Amino acid sequence: MQILFKCLGAAQTVTGSKYILDIDNFRLMVDCGLFQGLKELRLRNWELFPVEPDTIDAIVLTHAHIDHIGYLPRLYKQGFRGTVYCTEATADLIPMMLKDSAKLQEEEAAYAAKKGYSKHSTPLPLYTVKDVEDVLPLIAGVPIRTDFDLRDNISLRYEDAGHIVGAASLILTVQGEYQQKKIVFSGDLGSSHDPLLNSPTLLEEADCLIVESTYGGRVVPQVDVLEALAQEIESAFAEDGCLLIPAFALGRTQNMLYYLKKIFETRRLKPFPVYVDSPMAIEATRLYAKHLALDEQSKHYDADELFHFPSLHYCLEVAESKRINDIRSGAVIISASGMATGGRIVHHLYNRLYRPQDTVLFVGYQAEGTRGKRLLAGETEIKMFGEYVPVKCRIRELPYFSAHADHDGLMHWLGAFRSAPKMTFITHGEKESAEALKNAIETQLHWHNVIIPEYMESFILFDGI
Repeated sequence: MQILFKCLGAAQTVTGSKYILDIDNFRLMVDCGLFQGLKELRLRNWELFPVEPDTIDAIVLTHAHIDHIGYLPRLYKQGFRGTVYCTEATADLIPMMLKDSAKLQEEEAAYAAKKGYSKHSTPLPLYTVKDVEDVLPLIAGVPIRTDFDLRDNISLRYEDAGHIVGAASLILTVQGEYQQKKIVFSGDLGSSHDPLLNSPTLLEEADCLIVESTYGGRVVPQVDVLEALAQEIESAFAEDGCLLIPAFALGRTQNMLYYLKKIFETRRLKPFPVYVDSPMAIEATRLYAKHLALDEQSKHYDADELFHFPSLHYCLEVAESKRINDIRSGAVIISASGMATGGRIVHHLYNRLYRPQDTVLFVGYQAEGTRGKRLLAGETEIKMFGEYVPVKCRIRELPYFSAHADHDGLMHWLGAFRSAPKMTFITHGEKESAEALKNAIETQLHWHNVIIPEYMESFILFDGI
């Protein structure tokens, strides 16, 4: 038996996670993510898929973020008809995530056509809500922490990865004619300090390991996060303005609500209005509470009250979103997307970037090429809706809320393996981050065969097993 590995995404970048495993005559895909950020990466979403989609027998997903699932409808359009496996929580989240992604693409294409700022005479979305509905019947949720068979000689087990609800590391066990091999995908590993989720499960065995490196080389200081957030809010309000927080609808929004509620409960600040302006974030909050309550190993069982407090306002309708523009001071506005690449946050930025009184606070990772990254880099004007908007507001960042394990967290997780994998692939990180993690693995853990793969690069993992 031969096992081949091909890296079709998240190679020296944090987006577009896609990997192919050819296990003899069985073709398995791990993750099916959309490329985001830099234009050269986003253009890959439009290219013909490099592997014939109808030759893929099954897909296994690590979690429900768009850079790990967002290409599924596109792959279906090109012929994929296999089963898509994921944890039960991820299966619950996927319809919301994909429909929102499709809706945003449809709206952006329509707006580009209306305003005439696309180079295409008839701008089209990458996929539509109808395409999403077509692929959803292929989704199969399976229990976490339980072995199940993909086929006679291949089993899969999901273990907690932290990061967001439902996120998991994958353990693939392949029984060959002569040997058994374990292939482990870390997925996106979360912080052990997350207030809502279980810490990533420490694994001990892997013959081959594929590990993320988002925060490779970067150590996040441990501080009193409630005090840090309270200080940013006080500083923003002292400018007689509002605080705008771009936050991922899934994961970061729920953490921010948890911390804001704690700020009020501990009376660090007097109550002030908090607006969650993202239909997807509102639905994600409901599903978060549901699955935290269902998981007996979860840190929280009072999930029904976890994301509620008197001054919290959920904004579902467009009219409610527009009325937020009239609020000039003393409010916190949380909206998606977290990297300011789409969604209602773009409209809020459009209406507030030029206001010196307002503050934009970034609380999550910003990939290269995103509006969030450019704002943090100090750009003085940002292009939105075909025009340039001057940046006069305060731009701030709090790195303490990341859903990713930092460098020390990654090394702690890696250090649990009892022996070095025969091959280790470092993915899902910008080149500098991947190289920093590679250097640490080689010098501190003394592992060999540590590889940072290129996009589209292929490897023979095992031969004759």
